[in-house]
Amino acid sequence: MNSRIMTMLAAGMMLAGLPVFAHHGDAGRYEENIITMTGTVVDVQLVDPHSIIVFDTVDESGKSVRWQAELNGRGGLTKMGWTRNTLKAGDKISLTGRRVKSGAPYMNLTDRANVVVLDTGKEIFRTPNYGTNQPKRPAEGIGVTPPPQQ
Repeated sequence: MNSRIMTMLAAGMMLAGLPVFAHHGDAGRYEENIITMTGTVVDVQLVDPHSIIVFDTVDESGKSVRWQAELNGRGGLTKMGWTRNTLKAGDKISLTGRRVKSGAPYMNLTDRANVVVLDTGKEIFRTPNYGTNQPKRPAEGIGVTPPPQQ
């Protein structure tokens, strides 16, 4: 075989073995309006592609409801300084984000969102567009900025 063909085949095989970096959109999955909730941390799952905060809150009737909040993956959170001890079971938190349209106890923290530990008042997570009425642009992805230093 021609060495040029062999080189092209080898390059093709190497490229085929690379991981594919793609991300799903959330258009239509979450409500556009922002909600703020308070609750008690049950578990934190620092995983990729999205980490999950599991927390209990109380609904309007006084019943305890278990919620999940989806945020950035482990890699992005680690770059912000998160460790497995950033949030612990029993921590009281406030979360601002968008609820899933299905009505399930699930919220998204990748757009106009933040997380605050209530006992200390420390903001531990904030998206770049937190505090605005402007949804993220598609090109912004799910990037986050570190919270302001206190």
